[in-house]
Amino acid sequence: MMGESKTASHSSSDQIKKLIELKASQERVWAALTDYRKFGEWFRVNLEVPFVVGSKAYGQMTFPGFEHFRLEVIVIAIEPMTRFAYTWHPYAVDPKVDYSNEIPTTVEFTLEPIHGGTLLTVVESGFDAVPEWRRSEAFRMNEGGWKSQMKNVELYLENKQSDMETVC
Repeated sequence: MMGESKTASHSSSDQIKKLIELKASQERVWAALTDYRKFGEWFRVNLEVPFVVGSKAYGQMTFPGFEHFRLEVIVIAIEPMTRFAYTWHPYAVDPKVDYSNEIPTTVEFTLEPIHGGTLLTVVESGFDAVPEWRRSEAFRMNEGGWKSQMKNVELYLENKQSDMETVC
């Protein structure tokens, strides 16, 4: 059995990287990431369709303060038990802005078995391609957002949803 969960964070101007040691099997972590209903519970989004490679998954955010935001991702990889990835437009929350012509960032989750659980790593990369006028805010908000979401997936796997982060 592992002791306290461990988290780590690494960032450059182009990517955000977060790691967490989870006291859950690789199968449970994989299900929390790739079952769209379970993903929605910890990520705080009401996804309307399952994750399918090459397809768009979308739904209304339920994360406090972001309920006006509709999440849209395009799934680019589902490699069972090891890698799940999608693209999206980071911090695309202004309904008056058309983000569709922007190059999206890539979000990649990887899982590795470790003694007593699973090492989950999330890397969001491609911020250097985000338009300069919004790049630093998108990076700052997603840096904080991933910190919260890593804690949320941990709490979800520990069945402590009531303790999940409500701010980014």
